[in-house]
Amino acid sequence: MRQDWIWHGGRPCLDLVNTLRDRWSATPRELLGTATDLAEWLQAAQLVDHPPEVGPELLAGTRELREAVDHVLRDEWPRAEDVALVDEWGRRAVPPPARLRLDEAGRLRADAPPAADGAELALALVAADAIALVAASASAQVRICAHERCGLRFLDRSPARNRQWCSMRRCGNRTKASRHHARRSDPGRL
Repeated sequence: MRQDWIWHGGRPCLDLVNTLRDRWSATPRELLGTATDLAEWLQAAQLVDHPPEVGPELLAGTRELREAVDHVLRDEWPRAEDVALVDEWGRRAVPPPARLRLDEAGRLRADAPPAADGAELALALVAADAIALVAASASAQVRICAHERCGLRFLDRSPARNRQWCSMRRCGNRTKASRHHARRSDPGRL
């Protein structure tokens, strides 16, 4: 498993958003650079049992979904196209019902449209997870790590709703150590 994958989001939709790192910089770091990367991430996220078939179109669609999820969960007034994209993906999480029709001879037929599967179903479940956060009015609990060089998104489930870091071990300790070092280096601050 790649060491780049981080699971501090607390929800699959936020873990997907966190596959674009260093959003604070002029050149964010893309962890889903190839279709293979996406297949590996889906398996590491335990959204699929085996690495799924992923092509360039699905990779591009995943990146679009990722950014739409970020905007829907974090923007006070998300763009209509972002809302529509997350909704469209989320609808794929539920198998569509059979459609009734009359054939040429007038006989009644039921056609079952194909359901999403593999990587597509996994991404639909990620979108459904984002929709569930909005439905539960929990999108206000989505935070950005306070460490200046992090920017990971996470769901703040702390009792006081005042969590600052994606992870205490990752950024919290770094921040506290940096503050301690700064205090120790400046005797006038003691």
